[in-house]
Amino acid sequence: MFIDETEILVSSGRGGDGAVSFRREKFVPFGGPDGGDGGRGGDVVLRAVTRLNTLAGLQHRRHYKAWPGQPGGPNQRSGKDGVSLTLDLPVGTIVRDAERGHVLRDLDTAGLAFVVAPGGGGGKGNTRFKHASNQTPRRATPGRPGQTRRLRLELRLVADAGIVGEPNAGKSTFLRRVSAARPKVADYPFTTLNPVLGIALVDDRDLVLADLPGLVEGAHQGAGLGDRFLRHVARTRVLLHLVDAAGGPDAALASYHTVRDELRLAGLGLQDRPTLVAVSRCDLVEDPAPIAAALERACGGPVPLLSAATGQGVAVVLGRLAQLVEASRGGRGREEEARATGRPRPT
Repeated sequence: MFIDETEILVSSGRGGDGAVSFRREKFVPFGGPDGGDGGRGGDVVLRAVTRLNTLAGLQHRRHYKAWPGQPGGPNQRSGKDGVSLTLDLPVGTIVRDAERGHVLRDLDTAGLAFVVAPGGGGGKGNTRFKHASNQTPRRATPGRPGQTRRLRLELRLVADAGIVGEPNAGKSTFLRRVSAARPKVADYPFTTLNPVLGIALVDDRDLVLADLPGLVEGAHQGAGLGDRFLRHVARTRVLLHLVDAAGGPDAALASYHTVRDELRLAGLGLQDRPTLVAVSRCDLVEDPAPIAAALERACGGPVPLLSAATGQGVAVVLGRLAQLVEASRGGRGREEEARATGRPRPT
């Protein structure tokens, strides 16, 4: 099940109480205080990992708690610190404070972790309060409470290229052809109901592709599946816009402008993203050249011909996508890639 939004409650551990204790030994009548400090409560840590691509694992449990610290003991024994709780989240998860709505952290890099709820400090034992004028203190402090926060998690898939287009434009077939991903393919609209990630190999380099549900006119207002999944395109460096050749030049132009309008009306700046337009399903028409020519005039750039079913043009499209991704990184992207612990940080 693909889940890209959820809310959870996290609670860090309470600190252990300090101890009030006095040394009791034979032949030592004035042993003095020896109460130890309480242990610190466990933290709640959020960590980005690449092995997950959905928040479904958090659906069956809503409250996550770290362990409390243990109280101090005699002989100046400090209590054991509480065990921290680490929650693994997919790379690309945005963590928000559910009550105030502001962003706490964007987990956009593999291995990135941060403490979202620090544990409470441990209390002080009575040994801490011994001084010249009070050599038998009977005072200790309690441990501090932990923090409880309600979090809203929003997943935005991290990919090099996002595949967009109208329903049945051949997006899923293309992803199946170039990667091991197996999105559903059928001869009716909206076979892809959730984003699907796939990894293609281009010149010994991985190219992560995201197949998104089809866009129809009015998607930004909720038509079809709406623009709910366009947030995932916001993480991609470039777009691959597939236009179906089956309807001829006029239908292809109308489809191209419909998708471009929906990308613009989504308000995410997607219309300015580097885009490769390709004519898909060319095996269904006798001469797709006029369609490509019409689209070249509309988009102002070369439009390759593609048939994922037969393999025509697949290598050409992948090569151009890889070039666009590399160009979009630029100097800043290479610096980020050198610093990253996992995949390069997408923009």
